[in-house]
Amino acid sequence: MMSETVVTVETPNRIGNGPTNNPTSQEQAKPDSNLNWLKFNTQYFITIPGILKIVQVVFGIICMACASPALIGGTHFFLFVVVTFFIATILWTFVYLLGIREVLNLPINWILTELINTAIATLLYFIAFIVQLASWSNLIGHGRGSNIAAGVFGLFNFLAYTAGTYFLYVEHRSAAV
Repeated sequence: MMSETVVTVETPNRIGNGPTNNPTSQEQAKPDSNLNWLKFNTQYFITIPGILKIVQVVFGIICMACASPALIGGTHFFLFVVVTFFIATILWTFVYLLGIREVLNLPINWILTELINTAIATLLYFIAFIVQLASWSNLIGHGRGSNIAAGVFGLFNFLAYTAGTYFLYVEHRSAAV
């Protein structure tokens, strides 16, 4: 024979649903979910490093739009670099937006980690925009204009990542002192 299991779930009284319409201050302070640690840190995005992150994401989108689809080998490498560091920059953007650095108590040097990531992105963007422009500079045909534009926006993104690397380096040096 099988036995029945009955589960009763009780929810806290909410405004208007309980016996009284005046909830106590303790009931008002209770979060409705386990996401009470989640706070949007929009103040970061009015600083120079925050604006640079937004610029990097926008230039990354433009690079992907202009270079897709990859018609020659140089563009394959260019798109690999753009997409890889677009994803990395989106992840770092959410780390700052959601305040994950402050919430997680991990023994990670966040500034150094981001500095290394951004420095690698800078180096690879430098190589990628040169490869993209060199690959398409002597070709004539379909897609030449958009791929040259992708290389130029790759140059702009290289400059944005260079500035981001500089500001992270300054922040890392000031934190080490």
